[in-house]
Amino acid sequence: MTAMKYDTELATSPTAVSVAGLVGYIKAVLEEDPTLRQVWVVGEVSSANNHPKGLFFTLTDLDDKTALSCVAWRSQFTRLTTIPAVGDQVIALGTVKIYPQRSSYQLTVWQVLPGGDGLKALRYRQLKQRLAAEGLFDPEFKRPLPALPKTIAVVSSAQAAAWGDIQRSLRQHHPGLHIVFSPATVQGDSAPASIVAAIERVVADGRAEVLILARGGGATEDLECFDDERVVRAVANCPIPVVTGIGHQRDESLADLAADWCAHTPTAAAIAVVPALADLIEAHRQRAALVQSLVAEHLNAAQDNTRYLAQRLVRTRLDQQVEQQLTHLHQLKRRLRQGVQVELRQARDRTQALSQHLSTLDPDTVVRRGYALVRDGADQLVTDARQVTPGQQLQVQLARGELRVEVVEVGE
Repeated sequence: MTAMKYDTELATSPTAVSVAGLVGYIKAVLEEDPTLRQVWVVGEVSSANNHPKGLFFTLTDLDDKTALSCVAWRSQFTRLTTIPAVGDQVIALGTVKIYPQRSSYQLTVWQVLPGGDGLKALRYRQLKQRLAAEGLFDPEFKRPLPALPKTIAVVSSAQAAAWGDIQRSLRQHHPGLHIVFSPATVQGDSAPASIVAAIERVVADGRAEVLILARGGGATEDLECFDDERVVRAVANCPIPVVTGIGHQRDESLADLAADWCAHTPTAAAIAVVPALADLIEAHRQRAALVQSLVAEHLNAAQDNTRYLAQRLVRTRLDQQVEQQLTHLHQLKRRLRQGVQVELRQARDRTQALSQHLSTLDPDTVVRRGYALVRDGADQLVTDARQVTPGQQLQVQLARGELRVEVVEVGE
């Protein structure tokens, strides 16, 4: 039965409700509550009984000692991150179930995580999954870093060693760059808002071509601000490429995943955003050497070709070359004349044939052979006796002159 049905029975019943009715109502209300179908519960394991069917244990609230009965069926053991033991602080995910025979309830557990850091890890994982589903970490959206930026923005704490490391690395790596520093708090509860504001200042300034978000190493708690959703979205939505240099090599924050390039340390971030000036000079020297080599190669080839032509010119005198060209020209002239004559003859023959054919089709020619052309009053040729009627005036054209006649009789 549903909770609504039990509710109707309780409201309309003129007498006391049965135990089964009341317990059934409680069961329907609790088990149909969407919050209780999948609920995370934090507590300390105060007792645990390993049974062949599963693990029955009790979670106790540390503040007021409130207890909650729980069961993890044995079929779920392989899915549990940790097996609850007495004294453990855990986070349990499960569904509230009612047992009418005992009028009791317990939490049927699907998952158990270590408490404390485990809760923090759970929240981190849920946020990471949600942001990943939105595409904030997709590699296809990562923007390439500018090849040779002239202005670099740095978001970090003015008192942090990271800011000093970045300045020193850039001076040694590529001196002469313009650096825009946007200070921010990079530790504590106020850090997320401060970092977002610092990034927004860089965007509003509009000069920087790439942004470095940096902080030196520290405890895990010190780097939590870089897992804040506000900071991650500010990094992902920044209109210029973002390079993160946060903590040490082993550290990876959600801001690192959202950045266009993750360098892990402030020094590595400074080196990543701009090529070393010494490397550029060496690359330029290599390109200059390559160009010089290619020019020398082409020059040598041209000189070889010039020597070859000079040798040919020595072997063949100029007057002989002119004579050979004149002979070739006469041959071409003769071939041209012959070709034109052939074309004219063929055209003349085609014209004559067409003229003869046209002459045979000329009506005057037919008339001169003794035939006549008969036309009616509309000047249309009469070719069938059925086209005329007695008394109709006709015009007969002969080889010489014309006759106007009147039809007396029409024969079949």
